[in-house]
Amino acid sequence: MARGCLQAVKYLMFAFNLLFWLGGCGILGVGIWLAATQGNFATLSSSFPSLSAANLLIVTGTFIMAIGFVGCIGAIKENKCLLLTFFVLLLLVLLLEVTVAVLFSAYTDKIDRYAQRDLKKGLHLYGTPGNVGLTNAWSIIQTDFRCCGVSNYTDWFEVYNATRVPDSCCLEFSESCGLHAPGTWWKAPCYETVKMWLQENLLAVGVFGLCTALVQILGLTFAMTMYCQVVKADTYCA
Repeated sequence: MARGCLQAVKYLMFAFNLLFWLGGCGILGVGIWLAATQGNFATLSSSFPSLSAANLLIVTGTFIMAIGFVGCIGAIKENKCLLLTFFVLLLLVLLLEVTVAVLFSAYTDKIDRYAQRDLKKGLHLYGTPGNVGLTNAWSIIQTDFRCCGVSNYTDWFEVYNATRVPDSCCLEFSESCGLHAPGTWWKAPCYETVKMWLQENLLAVGVFGLCTALVQILGLTFAMTMYCQVVKADTYCA
């Protein structure tokens, strides 16, 4: 009976971790594709230039693949050490996510102020050599969200030392339209616009976070159940 339960949990956990590993492969693949085709796309921070969408996806995908691999081998080999390693790694990730969420909620105002200050510093790198990712990211954000600058379109005046904005700020795009009168530019601040968009989609973000947490809890449950079953089977055989 104990052996039958162990086999059932074993294959369930293997299937779960195989999907987990494949998900990591997918995330890693997207990250490598972004790095190869878009440079450092979505690098908006001047303080953390390596904090790009591509790099985050590559690191996340690699980590998920590693955890999934440990889980798969631990399940198929019925190895107590690997099962426990998988459980501890996944638990640490879950605790880290909860800690980040709590700290973010507690220090929202301070994070807002720091983020805006850092983004304004990053504007000075716009259009400069070696900062294609930052330039592309700002151009896409301003075009898609119909906004200009971090807190105001005048943020760009300090960058250019003139009454000028990037062409992506224009209501109707044309070559050098950023040199025209302010009446032809978007007026909404990008930071607040993106923040409002996130708040409007908070339900989707919350559902995604909840699903992620449930998947991790399911993985923890599988790992601990199988670990206990292996220990029980070893005791029974002995």
